[in-house]
Amino acid sequence: MRRICLTLPTNRPCSATIEAIGEEAAYAAEHFDTEVHLLILDSSDAPAYAEHADTVRRLPVGPRIVVHHLDEARQRDFLQRAIGRAAATKPDLLLELMLPAGLSYGACTNRAFLIGAALGCESVHRRDSDSRYQVVNGETVFPIHHELTSLGRRAADAAPDVTENALDAQHADKRVAMVGSSFVGELSVDIGEILRIDPDVYYDLVSLWAPGDWSAEQKRELVDESFRGAGTDPFVRDHSTLALVDPMRVDMCNISFHGVHEHVPLPPATDTIGSDYFLIHLVHDAALPGVLHNRNIVNFYTGERRTDAGFTAYQMRYVKFLLSMLYFNVVYDGMAEAGAELADERGQVRASVVARLVSESTRLDRTENVQRLDALDTAYRKLGGAYAEFADHLATRREWLLDEARSDMGDFALLTEAWGPLVHAARHTPVHPSPGRPG
Repeated sequence: MRRICLTLPTNRPCSATIEAIGEEAAYAAEHFDTEVHLLILDSSDAPAYAEHADTVRRLPVGPRIVVHHLDEARQRDFLQRAIGRAAATKPDLLLELMLPAGLSYGACTNRAFLIGAALGCESVHRRDSDSRYQVVNGETVFPIHHELTSLGRRAADAAPDVTENALDAQHADKRVAMVGSSFVGELSVDIGEILRIDPDVYYDLVSLWAPGDWSAEQKRELVDESFRGAGTDPFVRDHSTLALVDPMRVDMCNISFHGVHEHVPLPPATDTIGSDYFLIHLVHDAALPGVLHNRNIVNFYTGERRTDAGFTAYQMRYVKFLLSMLYFNVVYDGMAEAGAELADERGQVRASVVARLVSESTRLDRTENVQRLDALDTAYRKLGGAYAEFADHLATRREWLLDEARSDMGDFALLTEAWGPLVHAARHTPVHPSPGRPG
């Protein structure tokens, strides 16, 4: 029997999502020879946590479903014990990168990776608190159906169970490292209002995540497909493709990994949209098989984004994402050039190659990012109102933002170098230590 980790990181009230993911766990246990560890990593405030705990108590129970609802104190306790067991050279910094004070999409998923290893799970399946499942003819469309059908199997063995096989025969003996899909509904990045106000400014803002040397046509194509997921068409019937999956076709609210996440972590940058998408690119560039399916999740916006504080915080996360792309675009190019060097003959990713490329990127000239900040200032001021006020806020933080984008990559390189020993240590660290016994 395989053991899997189905995880939901959250920092907001989301009882409805917890109920739904509990149903997905029950579906997996019922339809597959699987023991499901449902891991809820809860960074919510005390009232929301208490509400979630009450919801967890009402989840479906079964002999092959184990629920772990961990607040940040219990997450920190586990991390401290695992980091101590790994004998890391910078334990305090590693703990900060794994559980930072600020919001980090990458760090919360990295915690799921480590705790999944500690629980003996062979794969991690991630969902998000601001999304829900589609329902067709009264039946909920659970992505885990496709994930458990293919993930971790030899590509050649998985091929008969997908709709389409677009994988070159040379990859047939490798194991499926990723199964994922995307979303329907609202844009994954909350900039739809900008598109409605001024499509030209929307183009200017979205195109900033492209490499600086791209042509206008390349940037237009990027803008046209960015943040839209699978559009708005609802699910009708299943379709799955075995392939080297295009990173633009999958989303981290609807993803699962086997193997690769135990070799390379996600970037731990705080307050940065897209910091959790790195492994999707790595799977593709290392030529690891994946399956793209169409059980898309429904994305929606929470009310917090509509507050003044939420607006400013979200726009800052978007700005930090754009500045991170100076470095990631170069790293992605380096991974694509490395090709087969990225993985060994068993299809396992070489973390040393990734760490080297990330570390080298920190020496890049920052001129392109200075130009990004200039373009952002111009665009936000054109929009007026709250956007112009945000431009004023941005102007006071230019140097800090430039420094932060570079230091984030240094942190990522450090975590990548420490990741192998940390995962090994996690496998021998109990998530719930017995009273009186060391972890």
